[in-house]
Amino acid sequence: MTNTITLLDIIEDTVVDGPGFRVSVYAAGCTHHCPGCHNPQSWNLRNGHPVSLDYIVAKITNNPFSNVTFSGGDPLFQVEGFTQLAKRLKIITSKNIWCYTGFRYEEIINSRRLSQILPYIDVLVDGRFDPAKRKEGLLFRGSSNQRLINVPASLRSEKVILWEYNPYPQYV
Repeated sequence: MTNTITLLDIIEDTVVDGPGFRVSVYAAGCTHHCPGCHNPQSWNLRNGHPVSLDYIVAKITNNPFSNVTFSGGDPLFQVEGFTQLAKRLKIITSKNIWCYTGFRYEEIINSRRLSQILPYIDVLVDGRFDPAKRKEGLLFRGSSNQRLINVPASLRSEKVILWEYNPYPQYV
């Protein structure tokens, strides 16, 4: 069992990594090496520092924001630790969890190791950043090849269901 995750940082009040105010947990480590990556310092695991799951859980649960984002780097390069973190958060909170990854959903769902995190993720932003497909104004993603996937609906239907943004969920 993993007791630590190697992180670059925890940002407690971001509004760019998903809807609403969020706590973003930035993983160290990524071998996708996307050209134009906005966090190239995250590629090297040694640029991060080990942080205990207990500390991360406490930092998130003591924060009033109801949303969490896993980013990086790529959290799926430390999938065991991030799965444990997401599972613990889902057990003790009702926080909405987003995860950014360079892997495609199809790669993840077909990997026993990578897919273990999916039951605990609400929205997966999948795919490598592609500077040729970069468009300003894309919601919560950098290039048009990346998808915002509604993970619970996708798991139930056994096909990719895209997440639909509702800026006024209280009126649904």
